[in-house]
This record gives sequence, structure tokens and C-alpha cells, in this order.
Amino acid sequence: MLIALDSHADNLKSLLMPGPVIKAHEKYEQQCDKCHDTSDKSRQGRLCMDCHDHKNILEDINKKSGFHGRLPGPQKTDCKHCHTEHEGRNAKVILLDPSTFDHSKTDFELKGIHAKTNCKACHKPEKKYHEAPQDCYSCHEKVDVHEGEHGKKCGDCHSPKSWKQNAFDHDEKTDFPLKGAHKETLCSSCHLNQKFKDTNKNCIGCHKIQDIHQGGYGTKCELCHTSEKWDEIHFDHGKETEFKLLGKHKQASCNSCHTAETLKKNRKTKKKLPRDCYGCHKHDDSHKGRNGEKCQDCHNPKSWQKYKFDHDRKTEFPLRGKHKDLNCSFCHKGDIEKDKPKKDCIGCHKKDDVHHGKQGEQCDNCHNEKGWHDKIFFDHDLSSFPLIGMHAAIQCEECHLTSVYRSTDSECNDCHAGDDVHKTRLGTDCETCHNPNSWENWLFDHDQATQFEIDGAHEDLGCYDCHRTKSKGKLKASRDCISCHRSQDVHSRQFGRQCGNCHSTTSFKDVNLKR
Repeated sequence: MLIALDSHADNLKSLLMPGPVIKAHEKYEQQCDKCHDTSDKSRQGRLCMDCHDHKNILEDINKKSGFHGRLPGPQKTDCKHCHTEHEGRNAKVILLDPSTFDHSKTDFELKGIHAKTNCKACHKPEKKYHEAPQDCYSCHEKVDVHEGEHGKKCGDCHSPKSWKQNAFDHDEKTDFPLKGAHKETLCSSCHLNQKFKDTNKNCIGCHKIQDIHQGGYGTKCELCHTSEKWDEIHFDHGKETEFKLLGKHKQASCNSCHTAETLKKNRKTKKKLPRDCYGCHKHDDSHKGRNGEKCQDCHNPKSWQKYKFDHDRKTEFPLRGKHKDLNCSFCHKGDIEKDKPKKDCIGCHKKDDVHHGKQGEQCDNCHNEKGWHDKIFFDHDLSSFPLIGMHAAIQCEECHLTSVYRSTDSECNDCHAGDDVHKTRLGTDCETCHNPNSWENWLFDHDQATQFEIDGAHEDLGCYDCHRTKSKGKLKASRDCISCHRSQDVHSRQFGRQCGNCHSTTSFKDVNLKR
């Protein structure tokens, strides 16, 4: 009885069926409960997906992704909204028109070249639409010029617009940010033969062939160069080395000091360039090594020509007067360390000594550094001929007719022979009567200076009456009367030479015979 009732119910449902189902559902045509739940219409879409194993569609709906997950409102769960049944055996329940399908409603929006690509290029006939791969490599493996060496994430470098348009974020995805000229460089310039792994990250790895220094400056190119331009050199010489660049060194080219010859030599010996002046400027030394190797004592980095040496502080010979203006070579003829010049005047000026050594070697007794002829001072009073009277007021040349001062005679008559009105009849010891104050001021006490007292008729006589002949040196005259009065001796020397025994100086006529 129950079987009859069920059969009757199925026949009734068949009578109420709106139309034949599609051929794929034909075997379930009489089993309406397979697709319809009369107790809950909202479950009908779930019945479709359970039967058709649309787990992927359920997942899309739950995650609101994919084509079905993006459908509006009840369309998400009510399959019949799009897939209409009971339209006949040959009816099409999938109403998808590839020419009008909006691919942006899926998880794979068509961009670039993909928007122009035929659907069949990605959706194969034997595959369902949702089985089409979404990763680049699955479709483009055959055109991978990298042959899989760079992995399968093509989108890291390439974009849908074109394979040649590289969209790889080198800064973010590698530890080598692209800066300066590197930004404009083709990938193949660094990644030869499409090899990206283990690419050199140091400059010399790529630019060794461009190293005009031939390795002489080491391998740290970034110390001098930047990624902007090779020619824009920036190197903090003071910071990176122990030799700060000052003066002319700032303007000098690197190759001025780091020559090809020195670089080659340093590579072999592993030595650094010398930091002392002489080490670099030996060939510029106009002194030929005579002044030693401490160039900085005189010169500075601003200019070789501008030199300064504190002779007063660094030596025991302060430069004064004419010495200040002299060139070093005037005094320093030989090696400045070995052949040190003497500090006494005669040591340098022996050839200039117009006195030919006759005045000794203490030039500074008379001269000073301002000049040989500038304010000559000599304390003549310390000599054997002190200057007094008129002598103190006359020029040296008045007496010293030659530069050999010591050869000058000190006797009065040697200088004043032409002034001797006595014609040497009173001898040449002028100082006996005269003094340096004046020729006119003279004094001679005959009584005290000689042993011949002037008295009587002698008092009226002049000097020349007795002193008639020339005489050199100290005057010596005979005190005998006969020496002067021989012609008046009426006795013809019968009474001897001692006239004074009988006569007096008053008159020859006065006779006083002494017994």
C-alpha cells in the first residue's frame, strides 16, 4: 500500500514538472528530492553543490572570493538563478559568454596583454574554468629564458604589460639597492647570461675591467667613487688615511702622488706611499739634499715659494739686520746637518775682510748686522792710542788711510809731518810741547824738561837759535857752551870746552874766574 502511495506521489510530481531536465540530469528526472527540498527552498543551492562536488564554489562563497563569491545577494547560494533547469534535454544551463564575461569578477583580473589574449590560451577544453592556473610560470614555463634558475615567481620582475618591462623592486627584494647610474642599467649588464644568483655586490666585481688604477688603490672603489658617476670622485683623505690634504695638496690630482710607478711598486712591496715631504718631493728639492729632509721646517703645503723658518727660535743664531734678507744658500753652502756654518762673523765674512785680518777676527767690535758701513763703532780708548782732543772729532779715514788699521803709525809726526813748522828741528816728539787740543796750545818748560836751564842772555833767544839741525825722535842737544859758541871762542879752546868756568850766561864779557 505504501509503495503504491509513493509511486502515485512521483507521478503527481512528474505531472507538475515544468519541463524536461537536461540530458545530464535525465536519470534523476523522476527523483525530484535529489534537487528540490520542499521543506526549505534555501537549501536547494546547497543540494546542487553537494551533488556536483562544488567544494571550490562553497569555499569561494565563504571567503567572498572567486566568481561565485563576488555575486550579489541571493545569487551566491541560489544556483537556479543562473543555471535554469527543466528547459529540455539540450538546454544550456551554463550561461557564460566568453566575449562578454567580466573577468574582473574573478580572482584573476585581466591586465595588460592578458586582456587581449584569447580565453582558450589559458582555459583548456578538457579543464574546468576554475582549474585554469593563476601563476605566471604554469602558463609561461616554455618561454622562461631563465630556464627555471630564478624560480617561478615571474611577477617579481615582470608585469602583464610586457615581459621586457621589468617591474622588479631591487631595493626591497635584494640587499643591493639600486642607486645612481645603476637604476638605468640593464639587468644583463650585471647579470650575465641571465644568472642572478651569487652576483657580485662589490664594485670591483663588475667594474674591474674599468679600473684604470689596475688594482693600485685596492678593491674598495666606493671610498672614492659613487654610483652616480665614476668621474665624480669623493674621498675623505683625512678620514680614510693618516695624511690630511692641505694647501696645494687639495688641488692635486690623485695621480700626482699615486703614479703608475708607485702603485706598481706598492703592489709588490705592499707598502704605502710616504707621508713625509721628502718622500714625494725629493726630485723637486732645489737644495739637492743639502738642507736635509725636513722640508716642513721651512716650507708649507700652500706653496714651495712661500717658506718660513724661525731661525731665531730653532737655532742659536738669531737673524738680524742684513741677515734677514739673505737667501739660505748664502750661509749654508754644504750639507745643513753635517756642514754647519760658523756663528762668528769671520767664519762667513773672511773674504769680505778689507782689513785682511790685521784687525783681528772680532768684527762685531766695530760692525753690526745692519751693514758694514752702518754706524761703525769702535772704542778707540781701549786701544794703544786713545782718542782725545781733536782726534776724537775727526773721521777714521783721516788717520787710517788704508783698511789695515793696525798698520797706522801712532807717532804725531807720522800724521802731522806736513804740519811741522819746525821742520823736525825740534825733533819729532811733538807731544813734548803740543797736545791734541790744538797746535796753538803748547807748553814746554825747558828748565824742568831738560838739564839745561834757560837764563841770562839765553832767555832772549829763540828755539831755532840753538836747535838748528833736523832731528828724528826725541830731541837731543849738547849742553856744552862750546857746542853753540865755538865761533866765539877767542881762546881757540886753549881753556877747554867748559866756558862756564869763567863766563856767565849774562855776557861773555863778564868774566868770573873760579879758582
